[in-house]
Amino acid sequence: MNLSEPEVESFPDALANRDLYFDRAFGLGDEFGAPWQRWRMSMSTDREPVLRVTMLPRDTNGRGTIFGGVILSHIDLAGAIAAHRHAARNFVTKAMREVEFIAPVYVGDIVSFYARTVREGRTSLAVRIEVEAERFLKGGERAQVTAAEVVYVAIDENERPIPIR
Repeated sequence: MNLSEPEVESFPDALANRDLYFDRAFGLGDEFGAPWQRWRMSMSTDREPVLRVTMLPRDTNGRGTIFGGVILSHIDLAGAIAAHRHAARNFVTKAMREVEFIAPVYVGDIVSFYARTVREGRTSLAVRIEVEAERFLKGGERAQVTAAEVVYVAIDENERPIPIR
């Protein structure tokens, strides 16, 4: 497998080929599944994060990188914010799908969580969250960290599923 970045002639071409490079790097060819199942991450250019957090020493593991569980917690929070913005309901987390960490997060990194609703059912929503780290010690260099799809269910005061609309 050739992991080199595709040959490109201009910056717009490089942006267009970024997904192809990501698929090659992580072995996500056509056999992986339908296009909506593939990881499609894009570095932020004009979108606003739902949540932005600076990582602190208390969030580290023995290697000095941020615990994956800290990132998962923030993914859940960012997804819940997006779900609530989509429909003014109380939501609970039902499932978190395919979380694969691509790059480590370090103390001092500013981590941005971008979220958007990708599917709506009668009582549930699927929210896609993409995570990006801005490297404080590397002049603001950005790195894609992970992405996940989280399913939330709307509930009433008795914790029973209710219609979203």
